[in-house]
Amino acid sequence: MWLLLAWSGLLASAAFGAQPGQPLELSRTVRPWEFVSALGPHAAILGHEQGTLEAWVYPLKIVSGFHLRFHTEGTVLPAEALARTVIVRPESTTIVYFGDSFTVRETLFVPVHEPGAIIALQISTAKVLQVEAAFRPDFQLDWPGHIEDSGAEWDSTLHAFHFADTGGEFEALVGSPHASKTAEEYFSNYFDSSQDAFALEPTVAGTDTKIIVIAASFTGNKDLTSLYQRLSQGYPALLREAASYYNDYLSHTVSIQVPDVEVEAAYDWARVSMLQSVVQNPFLGEGLAAGFDTSHDDYRPGFAWFFGRDTEWTSLALTAEGDFPHARSALEFLGKYQRSDGKIPHEVSQSASLMDWFKTPFAFASADATPLYIVAADDYVTRSGDIGFARDKWESLWKAYTFLKSTYDAKGLAQNAGIGHGWIEGGPLVPVQAELYQAALGIAAVRALSHLARLLQKDDAHDLEQAFDRELPMLDETFWSSEKRFYAYALDSDNRRVDVPSVLAAVPMWFRLLDEEHVQSMIQELARPDHQADWGMRIISSHNPKYDPGGYHFGTVWPLFTGWASVGEYNYHRALPAYSNLRANALLMLDGSLGHAAEVLSGNYYQTLSTGAPNQLWSAAMVVNPLLSGLMGLRTDAASCHFVFAPHVPADWSWFSVDNLPVDSERVSFNYRRTEDRLRLEIRSNGTKECSMEFSPAVSLRAKVRQVRFNGRRVPFQMKPNSSDQHVTIEIPVRAGVSTVEVEMAGNFELSYTSALPALGTESRGLRVLSESWSPTRDTLTVRLSGTPGEGYELSAWNARQLSSVEGAQLERTNASDARVHVRLPVSSPGSDPQATVVFHFAGR
Repeated sequence: MWLLLAWSGLLASAAFGAQPGQPLELSRTVRPWEFVSALGPHAAILGHEQGTLEAWVYPLKIVSGFHLRFHTEGTVLPAEALARTVIVRPESTTIVYFGDSFTVRETLFVPVHEPGAIIALQISTAKVLQVEAAFRPDFQLDWPGHIEDSGAEWDSTLHAFHFADTGGEFEALVGSPHASKTAEEYFSNYFDSSQDAFALEPTVAGTDTKIIVIAASFTGNKDLTSLYQRLSQGYPALLREAASYYNDYLSHTVSIQVPDVEVEAAYDWARVSMLQSVVQNPFLGEGLAAGFDTSHDDYRPGFAWFFGRDTEWTSLALTAEGDFPHARSALEFLGKYQRSDGKIPHEVSQSASLMDWFKTPFAFASADATPLYIVAADDYVTRSGDIGFARDKWESLWKAYTFLKSTYDAKGLAQNAGIGHGWIEGGPLVPVQAELYQAALGIAAVRALSHLARLLQKDDAHDLEQAFDRELPMLDETFWSSEKRFYAYALDSDNRRVDVPSVLAAVPMWFRLLDEEHVQSMIQELARPDHQADWGMRIISSHNPKYDPGGYHFGTVWPLFTGWASVGEYNYHRALPAYSNLRANALLMLDGSLGHAAEVLSGNYYQTLSTGAPNQLWSAAMVVNPLLSGLMGLRTDAASCHFVFAPHVPADWSWFSVDNLPVDSERVSFNYRRTEDRLRLEIRSNGTKECSMEFSPAVSLRAKVRQVRFNGRRVPFQMKPNSSDQHVTIEIPVRAGVSTVEVEMAGNFELSYTSALPALGTESRGLRVLSESWSPTRDTLTVRLSGTPGEGYELSAWNARQLSSVEGAQLERTNASDARVHVRLPVSSPGSDPQATVVFHFAGR
């Protein structure tokens, strides 16, 4: 069987992205087990697609097991048996139930500015239908906070159940205008019931809309009653306000249009998903919640706490897309709870202010949040130009650096032993003395702080720069295995190198800290199918004896890893595996919990890990950074009003556009067009300042650039070759209005393939590009591939008129310029990965 990789299957059975002027929407047939949610800054509805829900107003859980029952013609129908379709929009989620004579559209909605939630029921029925809502009272604080004693009673005036603790500090209402109580929780010596229920007014034949309100207050009953009434009466206006909130966000941050509709849609949903993780806790302040899941019979809704490293990795995506306000507030939140010795918190519970949270072992468990805090602060200041933030936070940043230095070993590398875990929290890959991950973050932090010190004209800048120059070579000296040609993931407790390759090496690749030649060998290692599944990167090879496909830190696939790998591969010019990893993360946004990406997936089978969170913040961030910082190669420096645009454009993209890139006070947009022998970039700026731009697109090593024109005039350019491609580079001014760059070239032969996710629950079967090697003397390109034994694959060759022959594959010309390349992998012995070598011969320039 031939496996066609140029696939555009509709994962969600719906249009992925919005057409211009149209709202985002995803829909599909209900998967009863999949997570569903409605999220806002103050509250959340969490549940599953068949309609079983729980409700939170941070930091308070109010109800669980919420579900509907439909009364019609003397029968009672459980709604979960009738759930057929789920529709997700940024502002709401709708579950559609179908009976024989009725439909009910249950829309879950959380307002942007109110501490409550609304469930709207749009009913269409041919016969009398009454909807009943039932749930279990679950009035309790987020773990480990605790309400000692609380009670509930039916309020016949408000038509709602009223919950309150005995001290009156926490109160909530759950009800509906004109509802009537049908069941109430009770206990006796002989029997009991833990269920509350109320029925809505019956709907006669026709259509109707019913509203269910969940509201909470931490400031007294009067405020709660007013809130409940506002939510009961204001649903249409509040829904419009929320839709505008998300639309405005998408239109004011960096937007893209690309030929890959799945990547474009996933990018939009990733931005929405990150925004939905902004939580305003009334006792702690505003920060980023790391992820969401149902709390089941417990009081922690997934990872909906404030995690240090989750926030910091996501901050890099927020700044890349131009969301500076939320990046700043997230970093300010972490700085607020910094320990006196400078260490940044690992996690902050939603109920942290209501107990001695920061004395628990959880609060400062990790070591990596501290160097990442410095890195993220520098990234924010560099991109936003907010030097005042650096000035205000200098003491906090210096304290973090002081703590970081206290973790150094004798060589001057950040270590984990006795300090806190790095990336790996448990399992057979620990204990270790130091991880490559942690050591690299320590060095990246020194460089980041030196840059901030230079901006602030601090005397420490020179010493920090020297420290970075001294520490940088130690990464390769310490972790590179010259015998095995890969980076070890750690040093063991005796400071001996643990020669096990891991995707953790992608983190120093992200920050461009590793030797160019060594990295090429490492990327070849990571591109193998034992490391890279169709749905992303495993932490270690599936051939490793310690590998477990369900091992949280020793075998599973994390979109976080996949994003690290994609950015790192783009940084070192390995665009084919980089794009494969980018697409893997993008496709996850459109499957699973629609519009979100899971925390972790099985290493062997395409499915979310049963213990993983279905909506994870940094998984969404790892669509944004691989696209903007990786594929597009966008780097901005507001202080100098300068930016770099160094794209690795997929060979099958003949066009794309980028809008709303912030550079200092300017907003810059691009339109990119490419043909066989030229590319054209149109640059638009709406500001008044003159900025500068380095335009450095990648072309193949075989390409010959004849000339470059800027606004019609020839300009000098540089060619910057590397092992896999070369970049034609020019420096140009960017002024208000429109400017154009045109590059004329010949011989730009390129390959592409478009990866896909397999069917749910099945194994990885996709193609992996291990290496590309150009020989100018023989005028050939040698490509090494791996995948499934005996499987056939198809690649696309662009500008293929130059080819004279192909070894190891069949060439099918599709037109005068392009071709398909068919290759079948050999059958290999068990436990080894099959490989094929394809050699492209050219007919001369």
